[in-house]
Amino acid sequence: MAPHVIAAGRRHTVGLRADGRVISVGANTAGECQTSLWRHIVEVAAGRVHLARNTGKSHTLGLRSDGTVLACGWNSHGQCNVHDWDDIVAVAAGWRFSVGLRHTGTVITTDPVTYDTLAQWQDVTAITGGDWHVVARLADGTVRAAGNNTYGQCEVSNWNGIESVAAGYLHTIGLKGNGTVQVTGYPAFWNGCARWTEIVAIAAGSYHCVGLRANGTVVTAGRAEFGQDDVSGWTNIVAIAAGSASTVGLRADGSVVVVGDNSHGQCNTADWRLF
Repeated sequence: MAPHVIAAGRRHTVGLRADGRVISVGANTAGECQTSLWRHIVEVAAGRVHLARNTGKSHTLGLRSDGTVLACGWNSHGQCNVHDWDDIVAVAAGWRFSVGLRHTGTVITTDPVTYDTLAQWQDVTAITGGDWHVVARLADGTVRAAGNNTYGQCEVSNWNGIESVAAGYLHTIGLKGNGTVQVTGYPAFWNGCARWTEIVAIAAGSYHCVGLRANGTVVTAGRAEFGQDDVSGWTNIVAIAAGSASTVGLRADGSVVVVGDNSHGQCNTADWRLF
């Protein structure tokens, strides 16, 4: 199962159907849920910002099978200006920026703050966008990061053996080949991750971390004031995502479960079937 068939922003949740169409639920303040006409999508991403920021606006990205990218939603900082991107194999979204990974292993972004740094990265195999920073996994299992480093969330230069990465508000998490994780940044947002084992996928919300175990169950760490940690009963999960204060799981039967902040109906996915 592709890891990026579900995504979550601050107030919306996005799902990619097997036929390449995209469904969205939650706030549509800036048009971030206007994905019904999208076709031939192979990956989705959603912009996210921590709840303390006084804006509910967000954006959504869709990677098409031909390597081009679609975007909708909030565009005050040019984060939706991706119409001329091509040869893209993966996308990521932060609060006010979008990131694309090219087939060549290079990275493009709409963010003027990190543009020059990201342009120098080579041999990238995976990218992720935090609220304010970008993280990349390289082909040799090392990691690079750029952007806000207030709590050391970009201090990943000594990481190795990493299979995938996820970025939150002030923290970064990496999945190692042995099923454990490596984490840096603000401790309150990832405390508890050190005990995780048998992890096969990771996600990071603004204030929490999520791990998918090999047996299809899910674990969380960090803050949980909106109930984003209420995953103890989840089973048969094949993919995970995390919003600002929500946790999303895709079940093996194609249904989607969401817990956490539901102030704008972003958890109302009971009728979804992605395949």
